[in-house]
Amino acid sequence: MVAPLSAWPWEHLGIFKYILYGPLAAKAWYSWMYEDNILKDLWCIHILLICTLRGLIHQLWSSYNNMFFLTRNRWIKQQGVDFKQIDDEWDWDNFIILQAMLASMASLIFPSLNTLPLWNLKGFIASLLLHVTISEPLYYWAHRFFHKPYLFNHYHSLHHSSPVPHPFTAGHATPLEHLVLCTVIGIPITGSILMGYGSTAMIYGHVLVFDFFRCLGHSNAEVVPHEVFNKLPLLRYFIYTPTYHSLHHTEMETNFCLFMPLFDALGSTLNTKSLELHKKITSNSGKNGRVPDFVFLAHVVDIMSAMHTPFALRSFASTPFCMRMFLLPFWPLTFIIMLVMWGWSKTFLFSFYNLRGRLHQTWVVPRFGFQYFLPFATKGINKHIEEAILRADRLGVKVISLAALNKQCNDYI
Repeated sequence: MVAPLSAWPWEHLGIFKYILYGPLAAKAWYSWMYEDNILKDLWCIHILLICTLRGLIHQLWSSYNNMFFLTRNRWIKQQGVDFKQIDDEWDWDNFIILQAMLASMASLIFPSLNTLPLWNLKGFIASLLLHVTISEPLYYWAHRFFHKPYLFNHYHSLHHSSPVPHPFTAGHATPLEHLVLCTVIGIPITGSILMGYGSTAMIYGHVLVFDFFRCLGHSNAEVVPHEVFNKLPLLRYFIYTPTYHSLHHTEMETNFCLFMPLFDALGSTLNTKSLELHKKITSNSGKNGRVPDFVFLAHVVDIMSAMHTPFALRSFASTPFCMRMFLLPFWPLTFIIMLVMWGWSKTFLFSFYNLRGRLHQTWVVPRFGFQYFLPFATKGINKHIEEAILRADRLGVKVISLAALNKQCNDYI
């Protein structure tokens, strides 16, 4: 028998789950079109905007994690995210829909929320104090409780099923766990409002900063320099790092905290290897990692296919290419990025995989297919290909293979 609140009610709807945002969008549109007081239903727009920004934060963190040319020397786990994990985390944003529903209910039950001021500095201070004194310890003990056999097997094991932490892993959990997170994130907001210090900016700030740090902790690339903790040793008890939380996914009886390792220290669950591992990973950030055994030197096909790269949209990169008309509005932005790459970019690491103990990497010449047929662009392309081959030779790469247009263009070969 399936445990209660262990599955999402809309998990079989697929992409149609986003219809659940429809009532909010319809109410906001109706107020704007047909009612004199459009501010009455402004809460609908706020909820939709916060949901959009939350999705954007997760997407930007995902893009950064998949920019291997930036992060490869700061990886915590060396294996890549496989297709099974991508499929399992496909509906990572279910929690945003859940919290949008709860926020809608709160706005309807308490109409006074619509009259909050735009800004109140005291609200930020109050929400921070409530977060540190209530939300952090509440999450710590709830998280430890979820590691008890019954709750872990029926609920929390889903979150731990992802082999490699990724920003989308932060949202990959059961409804029960996200209801607990709703309480954790809601206490500082509710408390500040009840104190009379609530504001629209405080709600936006608290929710978005909360998501930012959740994504930071589930990043597989270390972003916090170790020198910060050398200069401010006590800071390591007040802010966690991707390495710190990654150890929780490896050694699950340690590092339970939300964002502040102080509570792990107080609860005697702080992993003693956290600081050492963090120092090791950050100290290796300026060094070359493992030398690939095989390199495939590719190029970009066209502007539309460029939008299907893992650091653009991970879900599209994991499925066969097809034309998606709703991406057309992003075509001008991608075209501008193409021009920037033409002027300043170098050959970069695009993807990798391990096969039978050998490391295979794909490097990409920053040129699009049509550029190979421009006579004045040939010299620049040849230079990129030549530099990539020489670099591979210096590194000790055993085999390098060239994509079709790279073979035709390069006179070095």
